[in-house]
Amino acid sequence: MSHRTVPRLIVSITLFAFDKGEEISTHESHGDALVYILDGSASITIGGKAYALEAGQSVVMPAGIPHAVEAAAQFKMLLVVVFSL
Repeated sequence: MSHRTVPRLIVSITLFAFDKGEEISTHESHGDALVYILDGSASITIGGKAYALEAGQSVVMPAGIPHAVEAAAQFKMLLVVVFSL
């Protein structure tokens, strides 16, 4: 489940909630993205390297680099994407 809280042309802020095993398959974004884990844990793959993240941790996914998200357990994340003008 996701809810975009600030749909803008320059910045997008979206809140996601995942059940264990749910995922967002590998894709690329046109903007730099910051993921902040609010609750639970996830595996985030950026450019082929996997990162195990827990509540309170964050990671940046640079624009144009393939990335994916998989829920290791139920978790919530805040996604902030900044697009260049």
